[in-house]
Amino acid sequence: MYKMEVCVDSVESAINAVNGGAHRLELCSALSEGGLTPSLGLLKTLKTIVSIPIFVMLRPRCGYDFQFSDLEIGVILKDCTSFKEAGADGFVFGALTSSGDIDIAACASVILTAQPLPVTFHRAFDVATQNPIKMAQKIADLGFKRLLTSGRSPVAFDGKCLIKILIETMKDRLIIIPGAGIQVDNLKDILVTTLAHEFHGSAKVLKQYLNKNNLKFNSIFKEDPIYITDCDTVKKLLNIYKNHSKLE
Repeated sequence: MYKMEVCVDSVESAINAVNGGAHRLELCSALSEGGLTPSLGLLKTLKTIVSIPIFVMLRPRCGYDFQFSDLEIGVILKDCTSFKEAGADGFVFGALTSSGDIDIAACASVILTAQPLPVTFHRAFDVATQNPIKMAQKIADLGFKRLLTSGRSPVAFDGKCLIKILIETMKDRLIIIPGAGIQVDNLKDILVTTLAHEFHGSAKVLKQYLNKNNLKFNSIFKEDPIYITDCDTVKKLLNIYKNHSKLE
């Protein structure tokens, strides 16, 4: 019942997550943008080298409105079909209306296209404005299997009380997954408060380039920090999780 999901956007991060003991991958591109749809080639490559389930993010553009046009939904559905045929084990998706509620039509179309694979509703839930309990119930009614949330706070630690209420309320109807800002120094508190059976994190560290001094970063491109999943951090998070599960 206990599962650790690690979000990754590269082959290197995926391998580190698996070597650290992750139970499932959320596969994205551009985690710096909150996670966008990855390339089909990345999924196909990872399916040849890792054995744990891979859930694919369906989000065709950046921006935190999560309001998609008909054309964008068409892109999402085509991506969903292609990834499903390529061996995806599940999907991650969320869409909202201009009133801050669940976009029922968009979500239903994705769930139908993804069948029989499970779909997680992502942190679009955290920027919505409608009642969180009623929204979680709608998400379950639509057929989503999981809800990834920070409890409508910037990080899961600050939203742990709402996450606890969601877990208690939804029980067997919807798996609630705490995510955002989960680290070695706060995971235990989040688990103790929420009693979550799954959690989501990136276990990221700043990537170090061995040949950086030989590259012209500063003279050609603006240098932005690049983060990768760290194997040792994944192991530490997993050990905290395992110790917590033994106490229940």
